[in-house]
Amino acid sequence: MEHVTIDVVSDVVCPWCYLGKARLDKAIAELASEILVTVSWRPYQLNPDLPPEGVDHKAHLAAKLGGDAAVARAHKTLTALGHADGVAFNFDAVKISPNTLDAHRLIRWAQAEGADIQANVVTGLFRANFEEGRNVGDRETLIDIAQAGGLDRAVVTTLLASDADTADVKTEIDMARDMGVTGVPCFIIDSKYAVMGAQSVEALTNALRDIAQMKNQANIN
Repeated sequence: MEHVTIDVVSDVVCPWCYLGKARLDKAIAELASEILVTVSWRPYQLNPDLPPEGVDHKAHLAAKLGGDAAVARAHKTLTALGHADGVAFNFDAVKISPNTLDAHRLIRWAQAEGADIQANVVTGLFRANFEEGRNVGDRETLIDIAQAGGLDRAVVTTLLASDADTADVKTEIDMARDMGVTGVPCFIIDSKYAVMGAQSVEALTNALRDIAQMKNQANIN
């Protein structure tokens, strides 16, 4: 069985990234008997200049997308897509557009505990923001998500109160931009191949299968 790695560059306030995760999870499940896939989550900030306390979500999004009507259209489309992929978007519940730097620090710490713990935390952050309307820029919220995901509450509390890994997360985001990542999600497979956007389950499955087959052929030759 071939082993394929995927680095997912994403932001936890990106609805397309949440869809992308749901679709990637389905693709991996479909290929479970063929390919061993290891996923790591990498940071990106769509709104790095937002203040630590965040801003009003509705006003921020309207300004970004060009008005309330554009926001409504986008939400309608995403809600339908989410329903098809098992994501229960509840955009009316989202009140704050947060700065996600601390959320990305949390994801980085979760990675040190293993891929499953990191996946738990990433899912918890997406769900908290998009389904529960919780502020994922709030440190108490992050601590609760960390604990629910399998991290030590006291350790995360201490780390968040410091500037631990802040510089490293920012450096990783800069590296992604230097690599040409201008939008998320971006799936970097085996550190060689980039798949941009929330592709369909079929597209992701085909990409992973093709890359695994190329690796297999290379090993044979």
